[in-house]
Amino acid sequence: MNFVSAVILGFLQGMTEFLPVSSSGHLVIAQSFIPGFTQPGVLFDVILHLGTTVAVLFYFRKKIYSISKEKIIVLVIGTVPAGIIGVLFNTEIEALFSSVKLVGLALLATGLMDFGTDRFSGRKQVVSKLDGLMIGIGQAFAILPGVSRSGTTIFVGTSQGIRRQEAAEFSFLLSVPAIIGAGAVELVSHGATNNLSIFVYLGGLVSSFLTGILSISLVLRLLAEEKFKYFAVYCLIIGIAVLII
Repeated sequence: MNFVSAVILGFLQGMTEFLPVSSSGHLVIAQSFIPGFTQPGVLFDVILHLGTTVAVLFYFRKKIYSISKEKIIVLVIGTVPAGIIGVLFNTEIEALFSSVKLVGLALLATGLMDFGTDRFSGRKQVVSKLDGLMIGIGQAFAILPGVSRSGTTIFVGTSQGIRRQEAAEFSFLLSVPAIIGAGAVELVSHGATNNLSIFVYLGGLVSSFLTGILSISLVLRLLAEEKFKYFAVYCLIIGIAVLII
């Protein structure tokens, strides 16, 4: 892999990680329909996820600095379901990444949730422990390839009556332990081989970081304007196309 390829993959990771369109689903589709496309090595993949994690920490740095103990507890509660499922069923989950038809169906589900998000307009400004658990269960469901983590968690949050902005912020903060945990499981399961230039890793890291910040900003703006339907239409079109082809 060269520097340009690393930057492109970083761009795709940064955009699809937070847009409610499923980064995992797009990876499966790319592997199936783009000749010669192969998934990057484990270490490079972890580096890309590190970039998007730092993007969240940077974008919400002021809120993280003043975060309350209660909110940390709720975030921990929200992290537990996906953590349990990911550890116990890691092998079974990996096997699902070979099913393009499953991704098609999952993208349809993601599209429907994106449509649903536009219909909810809650007023709760505080995420309760029960809300955190429900959002966490949604995040566990999003382990399936083709189901968007951000799309699912924001949908569940808004359906619980949580204000749009707060639901999105909670979703993004919840992504930090989820991404770190997934990366750790990958490293433990597959190991890491450092077979690329440092400049390739840096290219992917910086690219995923910058585009991650851009996609977070875009999601928050479109969510406030009730324009998640654009993501919904996209997911439905891609999902139907995958099922037909």
